[in-house]
Amino acid sequence: MARAADFSHGFLIPFFAAFLLWDQRRDIASTPIAPSWAGVWLVVLGLFELLLGVLGADLFLQRTSFVLLVAGLIWTLLGKAMLGRVKFALFVLLLAVPLPTILFNQITFPLQILASTVASQLLQLAQVPVLREGNIINLPAMPLEVAEACSGIRSLMSLFTIAVIYGYFLERATWRRVVLALSALPIAVTANVARIFGTGLFVQYWDPEKALGFFHEFQGWVVFLVSLSCLYLVHVAMRVVAGKEESPA
Repeated sequence: MARAADFSHGFLIPFFAAFLLWDQRRDIASTPIAPSWAGVWLVVLGLFELLLGVLGADLFLQRTSFVLLVAGLIWTLLGKAMLGRVKFALFVLLLAVPLPTILFNQITFPLQILASTVASQLLQLAQVPVLREGNIINLPAMPLEVAEACSGIRSLMSLFTIAVIYGYFLERATWRRVVLALSALPIAVTANVARIFGTGLFVQYWDPEKALGFFHEFQGWVVFLVSLSCLYLVHVAMRVVAGKEESPA
């Protein structure tokens, strides 16, 4: 099952969604209300998904069915135009839903292998003898396991969510918002590799117990702050490139 800690940012998402509705209150108020029976099929689909989730004891289906039901009710009672007005807030709510177990496992294990592979190659470049076995990096001092918690999924999901929020507040162009959100993925993966690489260096050349204790947690915060800085630099770079394209020749 997906670890709750990997989606610990989720409890903040409903507050952000509520802010989005409040921020767009004037546009929402000016949107004409036009009830439509066309939205009923979305309500039925949401109820069917809820039924499947309850019968199959699948929390992901149960949780996402709520968003689908709300979308269907808005379409039916208030009209398609209103649904289009609040669609981003509904999308944001999905960020609070933990991934289904099967998808979570399909993401975390490849991330573990990728992080351990690249980190072990970097350690070899740093003249550290390394033997990698799957997600285990065998160092002369001790074996270093890239566990599920070290796959980077937590920082990836958190950074992606922050990128979505950051883009909403500081960027108006839709394509740049999308690029910002997508750039969070390689940034998070690279940052996690750097964290494992740094841990390997400290395990080998300093103190394994300290490297895997307080320093490991502290390093996680530092790397995440660096990731946020990289996200900001991506935004600045896009603004600069867009400014040059828009400037007269």
